[in-house]
Amino acid sequence: MEIAIIAHDGKKAEMVQFLNEHSEILHQKKITLISTGTTGEKVKKAGFEVNALLSGPLGGDAQIAARVAEGKCNMVLFFRDPLDKHPHEPDILMLMRLCDVHNVPLATNEATAKLLVRAV
Repeated sequence: MEIAIIAHDGKKAEMVQFLNEHSEILHQKKITLISTGTTGEKVKKAGFEVNALLSGPLGGDAQIAARVAEGKCNMVLFFRDPLDKHPHEPDILMLMRLCDVHNVPLATNEATAKLLVRAV
């Protein structure tokens, strides 16, 4: 199973903490993690194996959206910061739309991510 992880700058530490808290589930189920570039760097420093794509503003969100459309990505955990502006908002909306189109589970906050990961 491939899970994409994305976190806006103000949520990256929260994502690393979330992964640490759920590392046993991720290892047991042999989850493959992919991420946008900067999130991937932070997650790698925390000791996780992750295939980091481009940074979100440079096309990473679009790369993950393409994997969703191709049926390669099975779940998206996107810790969004709703109180900040993001220049790549069109890519974010495209990713969210493609998750809906292809019926891929999408968590945009930690509470929903917990439910999805525990259901794996």
